[in-house]
Amino acid sequence: MKALVLMSGGLDSTVCLALAAEKYGPEEVLALSIYYGQKHQKEMEASEKVAAYYGVRRQTLDLGEIFKDSSCTLLAGAEEEIPKEDYAEQLEKTEGAPVSTYVPFRNGLFLSSAASIALSCGCSEIFYGAHADDAAGSAYPDTSSPFNHAISEAVRIGSGDQLRIRAPFIEKTKAEVVAEGVRLGVPFELTWSCYEGGEKACGVCGTCRDRLRAFRENGLTDPLEYEEVPDAE
Repeated sequence: MKALVLMSGGLDSTVCLALAAEKYGPEEVLALSIYYGQKHQKEMEASEKVAAYYGVRRQTLDLGEIFKDSSCTLLAGAEEEIPKEDYAEQLEKTEGAPVSTYVPFRNGLFLSSAASIALSCGCSEIFYGAHADDAAGSAYPDTSSPFNHAISEAVRIGSGDQLRIRAPFIEKTKAEVVAEGVRLGVPFELTWSCYEGGEKACGVCGTCRDRLRAFRENGLTDPLEYEEVPDAE
C-alpha cells in the first residue's frame, strides 16, 4: 500500500482520505481509526462508514489505556462537561493554555503509531487532517505548523527516509477544507465531528460551531442534523 490516512470519521480526516484515494486509488490506501477512550463510539462508526464508501481497507487501534489518567473532557472518565462555546471563549478562560478537550499529545502518539503501521504495510506517506483553525491560539498545539514540521522530520529520520507525513490543510482554514471536500465530492453526511454522542450533533460544542461556520462561509448548509444551530456570528 502507498498511503495511510489517520481516519477519525470527522470532516477533516475524511477529506484527507478523499485526497489520498484520488492520488493513489482506494486499493492503495489504508485508513487507520484509533480509539482513545472517548465518551462515545460515533467517530469510530463514522470512520467505518466512510472507509466502506471509499472502498479502502480500514484498521483499528485501541490506545484508550494511555489516556486513563487524563482530565480531558472528551474522555469517558472525565468529571467536567464538554464546553458549549467556541474556542476563542474557551481560550480566554484558560489564559492561552490548551482547551479542556485537548487530548494530551494525541497527534504525537497517533502519528508515531501510524508510522510503525505504515512502515509495516509498505506505505510511503501518512496523511492527517490538522488545519490552521485548530491550532489558533494554542487550543490544540499538536495541530500547529511547528509541531507538524518537528514530527514530520522525526518520522522521516526515524524511518530511514522511507516515510513522509502529509498535512495538506496545515495552513488552511476549516472553510477551505470544506471547499476542497466539495471539489472531491466528499459524503459529508457520513462524517461525525461533534464531541457529544447523541442521535444528532449538538451544534454548540467548539467543533460543531467551527464546522457550521465553515459550511456557512462556503454558502452551504451542513447535511448533518443538529440539536441546536447557533445564530451566525
